[in-house]
Amino acid sequence: MITDHWLIGARRVVSSNHSERPRGRAVDMLVIHNISLPPGEFGGPWIDKLFTNQLDPDAHPYFAGIAHLTVSAHVMINRHGELTQYVPFDKKAWHAGQSRFAEEQNCNDFSIGIELEGCDDKEFTDAQYQSLAVLTRYLCDCYPDISPERVVGHSDIAPGRKTDPGPCFDWQRYRKACL
Repeated sequence: MITDHWLIGARRVVSSNHSERPRGRAVDMLVIHNISLPPGEFGGPWIDKLFTNQLDPDAHPYFAGIAHLTVSAHVMINRHGELTQYVPFDKKAWHAGQSRFAEEQNCNDFSIGIELEGCDDKEFTDAQYQSLAVLTRYLCDCYPDISPERVVGHSDIAPGRKTDPGPCFDWQRYRKACL
């Protein structure tokens, strides 16, 4: 359930990495991502720290190159299917970067970004698919302009620059679970 653009029951970690959406532009897209910090490792506080500008560049060699980024997503689903929300859905999270879909630039303006804790070369968990399907149904109920054709991967809106959610993400399984 969603109230005031926040998921009821989700862990809430508020990120300042968001801005206002353009006036009059409906939310009509979901963008599915994957994230793991450090790459290929799961668990720990690192995603929360990245999205809240608290990532210590000395905590891992990889972090030195990303600690300066100001990024966020609306929701992250961990390997156990647990949801964390960082940005309310009526605000623009900074998840897509330079992006384009159906001749429109800046997909952050009209999309909701969902991160799955994972990477391109590892299967996602049953719990993640279940949580993602439930979340998708909630979001489509609250934001009826989101159509199945506008549920996309990061790679679809930033081809050549991004690969997520990656080849291990089972789109057919996900779409079937959303019915």
